[in-house]
Amino acid sequence: MDKSNIPKISAPAKWIPLSYSFTFILRSKRLMAWSVFLILITMAFTWAGYLFTVDFVDGLTGNFFLAQPEAAGIWGWTKYVGWVGIKWLFLIISRIVAFYLAFLIAYTLSSPGYVFLSTTAEKIQAGEHFEADAALNIKGILIDLLEGVKISAFGILVTIAALTANVIPGIGQVIVFLLYTYYSTLMFLDYPTSRRRWSLGQKINWLRKHSTPSLRLGIFPALISIVPVLNIFLMALIFPLMTVHSTLNFAAIEEAMHRKQQAKG
Repeated sequence: MDKSNIPKISAPAKWIPLSYSFTFILRSKRLMAWSVFLILITMAFTWAGYLFTVDFVDGLTGNFFLAQPEAAGIWGWTKYVGWVGIKWLFLIISRIVAFYLAFLIAYTLSSPGYVFLSTTAEKIQAGEHFEADAALNIKGILIDLLEGVKISAFGILVTIAALTANVIPGIGQVIVFLLYTYYSTLMFLDYPTSRRRWSLGQKINWLRKHSTPSLRLGIFPALISIVPVLNIFLMALIFPLMTVHSTLNFAAIEEAMHRKQQAKG
């Protein structure tokens, strides 16, 4: 791989565009191989989790949606229209919730693989200046899985908050989009910070401190996540790309901050 074209991570940090991150992957056989492997794994986990979750949720409703009320008379039609409305509302909400639950499961199970992809990308970018942190071992993999569980649980809270905010006319939808945007960034931030063994609190604090770059990193996956049905496959396709893209920009920002602190000292 030609390292002469790799942007230098110096202060102040320059934003690394998504197009560069894409070509960055294409120029490395290792990154390409891992990206393809992780795409297939994420798709498989998400689809399997989605089918399981949908079957489970549908099983909870019993025969409620099978017993169609008779549309006879004013009261009968009122009950029928209400039944149809509730049925479609339930189907839409349950499928959205099922997707996010399935994706969070896939995210958790595949997190060690994405940590490796992130570390490899950062190592290629930094070259001889790469400073290794936590070693890749069984203990580290278990820690990565635990962090994945934490962020997945946090994602459930974000989803609940989004459903609550969605009822607010106008501004509610903006709040929902921002919630999913910053949460998307948090998911990708998990990978480069895993080898640094950051806590969930440190990751959230980074989002607050770097709100603008966090917004830029999360907008694209947040837009993808709201596409019905296809979001399952599209998110799996872009996840390796967004992992590398977030890693490169995170490393650049951290290096710029480190240089700034050294200059002050």
